[in-house]
Amino acid sequence: MRKYKNNKKYNINKRITILEILIVSIFIVIFGRICYLNILRGDYYKMLLNNMTNVYVYGNSTPRGRIYDRNMKLLVDNKAIKSIYYQKEKNITTNEEIELAYFISNKINLDYDNISDRIIKEFFILKYPDISNKKIKSSELEDLKNRKLTEEDIYELKIKRIDQEDLKLFNTRDKKSAYLYYLMNNGYSYEEKIIKKDVTDKEYAYISENISTLKGFKTKLEWERKYLYGDTLRNIFGKVSESNKIPAEDLKYYLSLGYSRDDRVGLTGLEKQYESILKGTKDKFKVMEDNSLKLVEKGSRGNDIVLSIDIDLQLELENMLEKEVIKTKNEANTDFYTGSFITMQKPTTGEIYAMLSEQVYYDKNKYKTYNYEEGNMLTTVTPGSVVKGASMIVGYNNRAIDIGASFYDHCIYLYNLPEKCSWRTLGYVNDLQALQYSSNVYQYMTAMKVGGFTYSPHKKLKINEDAFNKYRSVYYQFGLGTKTGIDYPKEETGYKGTSKAGDLLINFAIGQYDTYTPLQLSQYISTIANDGIRIKPRFLKSVLDKEQKVMYENETVIINKVETQKKYMKRIQKGFRLVMTNGTGAGYIKYEYDPAGKTGTSESMIDIDNDGVVDNETISNNFITYAPYNKPIVSIMTSSPNVQNPKRGEYKSDINYRLMEKSSNIFFKYYTKNGERRKNI
Repeated sequence: MRKYKNNKKYNINKRITILEILIVSIFIVIFGRICYLNILRGDYYKMLLNNMTNVYVYGNSTPRGRIYDRNMKLLVDNKAIKSIYYQKEKNITTNEEIELAYFISNKINLDYDNISDRIIKEFFILKYPDISNKKIKSSELEDLKNRKLTEEDIYELKIKRIDQEDLKLFNTRDKKSAYLYYLMNNGYSYEEKIIKKDVTDKEYAYISENISTLKGFKTKLEWERKYLYGDTLRNIFGKVSESNKIPAEDLKYYLSLGYSRDDRVGLTGLEKQYESILKGTKDKFKVMEDNSLKLVEKGSRGNDIVLSIDIDLQLELENMLEKEVIKTKNEANTDFYTGSFITMQKPTTGEIYAMLSEQVYYDKNKYKTYNYEEGNMLTTVTPGSVVKGASMIVGYNNRAIDIGASFYDHCIYLYNLPEKCSWRTLGYVNDLQALQYSSNVYQYMTAMKVGGFTYSPHKKLKINEDAFNKYRSVYYQFGLGTKTGIDYPKEETGYKGTSKAGDLLINFAIGQYDTYTPLQLSQYISTIANDGIRIKPRFLKSVLDKEQKVMYENETVIINKVETQKKYMKRIQKGFRLVMTNGTGAGYIKYEYDPAGKTGTSESMIDIDNDGVVDNETISNNFITYAPYNKPIVSIMTSSPNVQNPKRGEYKSDINYRLMEKSSNIFFKYYTKNGERRKNI
């Protein structure tokens, strides 16, 4: 029994010891946590507490960053706009708002000349309810009581029956007040209403100094964009939202980034692309206990961006293009022609020197144009023979042809298909001559071999459908039919044909199937100029800080290198050189510029009656070049879709050749063959 009792006592003592150890351990953990929170994380939690217990407000908008061209010429600036707003306060009565309207209408000038009778009559009903009520018959009031008429019906009857004799009670001051009251209440009650923008200093000062007594009226100093070159490049620059106008679909996104609901954001173009760089930061104030404001963080304007655009070059090209487009529209057979495109790039870096488009329209008995620069990225064209360089690479890679391979160029005849010919019979041509003289037949024969078909006259054309993939795979590597990667919020990729019939393959090989954007054609010729290395085209050159120092230099981005042997790419470059020296493009660019390039004419189709069916045949022209061919500093793409209506006759405008001749002259007016900007321009 004694032994049992001793064991029991031992177990009790053991439990007490374990409990003591547990209590000490818990104390150590708690103490350690307190030390961690106070010593190591103290500042962090003080900051959280500070943010939870303090109230901060932000000042008015700050200027966005400015936009410069590559030569530091200012393109987009800011201008301060002083504005007066009104936001209805809670519990304010209609009579108080009317009194405010009368009072404020004497303090600011408003353009009320075009005020509608409806606005005046609505104010009359508020100002003279007794007179307005007498316009309603007792029978109509009975109908209202019996729900045969609604309150809205009664109101409309009052509006209808208030006549000009009644409105003689209103003088000029009444009309001004009526218009102001309308501005105060137009829209949702909770919204901020713009009363007047770009007010005078006197008007701005008066409202600012009396905000406490002018219920709901306030002032704002806002910033709007100022475009120093008018409409030039406006759709590339893009738009900025108005205050309180962040698109609903984007609101959640911007709020998650710390924006306020009344912030202005880039909606389109480069303003949207580089929103995070261009946006400014607003003054931050702490609300003190006496409701005064203490500035805790000074706001600043956004950072500036420098574009690769040369505005002098852009403007001269734009002036030339406008004249040429109007001249062309006055030529024969141009029923469906709507305008042309030009893009200039630096092939080795992807920098855009100039991008422009002039679209033509008829107004007041003459043709006029408007800028549509982003059409280079959003419009698609049928490329035609300009793609033959890429088509040759397909032939080389698939061993359908090799260097020096020849075909006899004459019309070919396939079962149940129209004859397929070049623009003229060329006789025997090798791979270089096929490019030089733009042989269609050479590409037909090559495509049939890629598709596993051996040609003989009147034979039924059967090809391996995988041949389409072989062509598209190479085309994509040049930038044809895929996004270029340009630093812009949107771009199209073009139409990709879905049928895989044999005759469509041989059409594909001469650029008569898929469609591409003008920018894709520009990237394509730049890739050839750059020895098969495809570069992302770009507008941004650098970012500047507040002191105008470069804080970021945009780098050249390589997308891919065309998968082919070096000797084949050199062969294409040599063929393109022959095009410009003694081929289809000879004489259109000065020999002294050492150009290489390719012409392209395509049969295209358009939908002229907007029924969703492309049913009218047209002819389109494209022209691509780079120079100098041994050390390229520029690539130039010109495109003139639907320039000829063949049903009206054989005459075809030579606008694309005129554009290439003049645009190359303009470029080399500003730049030497070494790529240096001339200083005497």
